[in-house]
Amino acid sequence: MKKIPYQTYLEPNELPRAWYNIQADMPTPLAPSLNAATNQLATFEEMSRLLAPQLVEQEVSTERYIDIPEPVLELYAQYRPSPLARAYRLEKALGTPAHIYYKYEGNNPSGSHKLNSAIPQVYYNQINGIRKITTETGAGQWGTALAVAAKMFGVELDVYMVRISAQQKPYRKMIMETFGANVIPSPSPNTKAGRQILAENPHTPGSLGMAISEAVEVTLSDPSIRYCLGSVLNHVVLHQSIIGQEALLQLNKIEEKPDIVIGCNGGGSNFGGFAFPIMGEQLRNGGLTSQFIAVEASACPKLTKGVYAYDFSDAVGATPACPMYTLGHGFVPQGIHAGGLRYHGDSPILSRLYHDKLVDAVSVDQSEVFRAAMLFAENEIIVPAPESAHAIAVAIQKALECKETGETKNIVFCLSGNGYFDLAAYEQFLSGELIDAPLTEEALKKGVSSIPQLAKID
Repeated sequence: MKKIPYQTYLEPNELPRAWYNIQADMPTPLAPSLNAATNQLATFEEMSRLLAPQLVEQEVSTERYIDIPEPVLELYAQYRPSPLARAYRLEKALGTPAHIYYKYEGNNPSGSHKLNSAIPQVYYNQINGIRKITTETGAGQWGTALAVAAKMFGVELDVYMVRISAQQKPYRKMIMETFGANVIPSPSPNTKAGRQILAENPHTPGSLGMAISEAVEVTLSDPSIRYCLGSVLNHVVLHQSIIGQEALLQLNKIEEKPDIVIGCNGGGSNFGGFAFPIMGEQLRNGGLTSQFIAVEASACPKLTKGVYAYDFSDAVGATPACPMYTLGHGFVPQGIHAGGLRYHGDSPILSRLYHDKLVDAVSVDQSEVFRAAMLFAENEIIVPAPESAHAIAVAIQKALECKETGETKNIVFCLSGNGYFDLAAYEQFLSGELIDAPLTEEALKKGVSSIPQLAKID
């Protein structure tokens, strides 16, 4: 029997030099974004007022591969390729015949996969002469990554951080400030959107949609400012495809084929970046041979309980409307510790693939998530981020199913970030104070009622 190493690496010269775009291989073309005021297609000029023009081009591209600029490759090479690890100790603890692999994205200056998109987004803005960028952040992973990238390129950064996360994760705020970012808990009194939200609910925990509204408002107030988004949009998923392309090369090195591919799902960037290159290869070769599972928080289950419709990316409707599975842009999830999964909508690409039944979705309570995280940490010596631990929880479920059936399946998941800035959540779990916050029918009904009545999606 062949011995598979604990970690499989790639040589620096094996780093992919192009991003993979699954839009080239999707069975159903993606519906375009809309200008909600006109119910017409969002124009290049409208989108370029928010994003760098190269990012707008990537947003609508159907080219299979898009070259990675040399300055971006040079920065990628400082922390990539990332390892693919075999979880031998976890397999032994579970008593499963399954082979469990994880692609670890937490071993970089920002602690998560988010740096893969932060670097190109800031690069494209910098070469266009943009002096300042704005963004939102939930758990703080994206804000941290963008702060690192902004410092690399000498660009100013304002981060609107969801209020509950700013309270739960003060050290995330501190590390962003260490890299020179200006961090504002959201909703804030700094913007019209923030003041409106606070007037309606002064004690709101905030949401990613609210933080996006504030960041977009600031962007539109000054032509020298642009906006960067950490997930959801097509170009973000595109940049994250570096993860799955590396994973394919690493699996080929050890002559393993994935049976089950798993990623946590907030806005879709880490799931898509990990899964889509694997899915694309299978689609080009005649059809899917793996099961693809997106794992949501039970407090914010847009795929499993949401509606497939055009909706805004932000809370007040300042952005173009995207075709997505959504709980409604007015939905405010409970303050669970997996702040990166507290988003009302989902990636348009992932939404389409889920609608076409190429992707499965499940939701998990945070108590189960933290039990899985503890078991993983005890055996693999990595404390996972609460978001990433959602993928671990379902990987464990599938491994235990293999224990029951005796099947030796290859389970691969994306460990999208470490949890070393999330220790307050672990403290709450260990003290028995962590509670589940599943979605209520009342909250679902209220959220869905905020979805605008726009064009139907075929």
